[in-house]
Amino acid sequence: MSRVLILVILLNIPFGYWRENVKKFSGQWFLAIHLPVPLMMFLRIQLGLGWEISTYLMLAGAYFIGQWLGAKWHRSWRKSMRVSSCLICDIARSRWIILISR
Repeated sequence: MSRVLILVILLNIPFGYWRENVKKFSGQWFLAIHLPVPLMMFLRIQLGLGWEISTYLMLAGAYFIGQWLGAKWHRSWRKSMRVSSCLICDIARSRWIILISR
């Protein structure tokens, strides 16, 4: 279960990052919030987690933590560099990939 929770958090970080850069209640904002939900449903079904309230609460918590971490990451980078809505592009622009590959 902990692997699934970590995966849900990691999947939601880019969506939270995207959500932070768009106007609240816009179409993109709506998509940034709701596109990860089918991914979570797919994981739940494929891994046979069931529909108990405990798994629902844990996955919902992981979902919100991932969204929050992505938004926090966007806000912290916005202070030090020009950012876009794409986390991958901003990571490449900040040269993190060079640091990671060494």
